[in-house]
Amino acid sequence: MKIQDLLVAFWTIVRREIRRFMRIWAQTLLPPAITMTLYFIIFGNLIGSRIGEMGGFDYMEYIVPGLIMMSVITNSYSNVVSSFYSTKFQRHIEELLVSPVPNWVILSGYVLGGVARGLAVGFIVTLLSLFFTDLQVQNLFVTISVVFLTAVLFAIGGFINAIYANSFDDISIIPTFVLTPLTYLGGVFYSIQLLPDFWQGVSQLNPILYMVNTFRYGILGVSDINIGFAFTMILLFIGGLFFYALHLLQNGKGIRS
Repeated sequence: MKIQDLLVAFWTIVRREIRRFMRIWAQTLLPPAITMTLYFIIFGNLIGSRIGEMGGFDYMEYIVPGLIMMSVITNSYSNVVSSFYSTKFQRHIEELLVSPVPNWVILSGYVLGGVARGLAVGFIVTLLSLFFTDLQVQNLFVTISVVFLTAVLFAIGGFINAIYANSFDDISIIPTFVLTPLTYLGGVFYSIQLLPDFWQGVSQLNPILYMVNTFRYGILGVSDINIGFAFTMILLFIGGLFFYALHLLQNGKGIRS
């Protein structure tokens, strides 16, 4: 295929994905906004007033970057896993398989669609957070780059989950039993410096820790981990998952019957 044809195929998938979650915005954009507002009220105002400071910052100010990143992670992931599995379930995937569109274009289109929803929800949550605290970005490049890379990483993860899923129940197993615990234990609500040395080491095995702390560094200028190492880890995760997802797609895993 020519480059122009590849771009047409790519943007067709992306536009379809964006129109999909915008069409049902009351299910895709509104609930995360309400959920994060409750987090701000309960953890920030009510519990935060008793905790005081965390890492030299007001507790509300400290947890806001983590809550924004949580919304980006969950929505990037859920958009792709639900969309691509629905394509399999409704047999629309066959239209893509018989087309001359390369697999990497299909994968990239779905991933960018998930990124779009993740960033949209993240932006909404950021605006809501301004009603509760004053955010001043310390490093704009780090802030934008890490939130984009995180959305890419979990969009790919959602794609892999959708490939393996055989029922609608299967697309909720990973978010419920893996993604949610890792997010809560990823330094969203606390600094790992409060943990004993052993548990600090265990926490460093959690990939979400690197994303949350890097995003917090971009906004507040503080982090529990080395930023350069965090970016390296995120890029390695993206590269590994992308090629694995592409391998599954090329071999028809969970797609061709």
